[in-house]
Amino acid sequence: MAARYDVILRNARVIDPQNGLDGIRDIAMSDARIAEVAPEITGSAPEEHDLTGFAAVPGIIDMHVHVSPWLGGRAGHRMLARAGVTTALDMAGPIEGVVELARDHGAGLNIACINYVRPGHTVTTTDPDVAELRDLLARSLRAGAIGLKLLGGHYPMTPEATARTIALAADEGAYVAFHAGTLATGSHIDGMLEGCELSAGHPLHMAHINSYTRGLVRPAMAEGEEALAALQAHPHITSESYLSPINATSAKCAKGVPESLQTRNWLKIGGFAPTEAGLAEAIEAGWAMLNQETEDAVVLATGRDAVAAWRARETRLGVSFMANPSEPRLRLATARGENDGFIVDALATDGGGIPRNVIVEMGLALVRLEAWSMADFVIKSSFAPARALGLTGKGHLGPGADADISVLDLERGRPKASFVAGSMIMRDGAVTGRGARLVTTPLGKEAADAAGMGGNVVALGSMLRRDSPGASG
Repeated sequence: MAARYDVILRNARVIDPQNGLDGIRDIAMSDARIAEVAPEITGSAPEEHDLTGFAAVPGIIDMHVHVSPWLGGRAGHRMLARAGVTTALDMAGPIEGVVELARDHGAGLNIACINYVRPGHTVTTTDPDVAELRDLLARSLRAGAIGLKLLGGHYPMTPEATARTIALAADEGAYVAFHAGTLATGSHIDGMLEGCELSAGHPLHMAHINSYTRGLVRPAMAEGEEALAALQAHPHITSESYLSPINATSAKCAKGVPESLQTRNWLKIGGFAPTEAGLAEAIEAGWAMLNQETEDAVVLATGRDAVAAWRARETRLGVSFMANPSEPRLRLATARGENDGFIVDALATDGGGIPRNVIVEMGLALVRLEAWSMADFVIKSSFAPARALGLTGKGHLGPGADADISVLDLERGRPKASFVAGSMIMRDGAVTGRGARLVTTPLGKEAADAAGMGGNVVALGSMLRRDSPGASG
């Protein structure tokens, strides 16, 4: 008797380097998992899709996005789904807002979050002690987060407090990421090098490496080579970079100045005063591009109307600048070490609700240029992020894996469709998914279940490891 499945994808070019696959295959899914991958599946399913001419890859995981009320907003979920992403890591929080937006405005994605460490908000000072940091981490984990994010480039702390946070996360087995910069350095190559030393051998996600290779201290390409050398010298550090030319930061002002140090720095670089008035001038002139929310997306806006929209929101919007030189971006994305593995582990976007969700478009462009292979693209966009998050059910399509699949139109260089837990969440740019599945730890499972967002539960101590640790479904 022929087997019966939930969904069958037929005649796709299946690319799964972890299982040695690159060829035409059928994929069967049942009970939210991969049931069979074979040249021809003889069973049937109530839902079948003919993917002749398209590629099916393990679901794309963007390990650096923003989908919170503070940064990114509600449209981020739909923007990620349209970009072919199936799993995303919000890299700031606040966790409570991330859960609320995912619950009310989700598009079917798997969502994880690390909660921000911000003086005056989640900690009292720029030099919090271990007890205060431990309390923040415990509260964040219970609320559903998987760890903490150090926002050194925007809201720096002392080097000592930064090192304490990294060490505490290691002791507790929690995730920790760092936008490099402390009160002693800044968000540039020297800040990144300082961060490598402050990690003291503990697991750490060093965010968006290309953000430290903008030529702010030394020539951009020289900074890129320094960053690559530092990562090779600190193999305990997980890293990602993005291919978009724009950065993103906060346009929120208080007492007449932007709250973010990063925003103030980019205003000065553009020849504008690092003040609220200077930011208004920069938006009107087009140097600063406001992240303005429409009905179901965020777009970049400039000019007087954008300034008026920013004022109407009491400056509580994001802002972007053309900050990232092309040469170090491409070098960081493709650089390999002595064992032929990538030095920068993953390709991410720092996107979500920020309009630069270009993993597929720019990643496939590098394939067409033969800068890397399709297998390389899958490793950078799915397997490596899954490993960092401790999600061994993702990043590949072996039997029993999570049924997360991104379908790609290789000829046009864009996403065609995507599935999460065996359910289609996007097809031809139309978002069909609803809600979200929260990736959390055992301490956050109660919060996830209470929000109706039960998803993968990742063991503390399994993240940011190099030995591909496990997680439960």
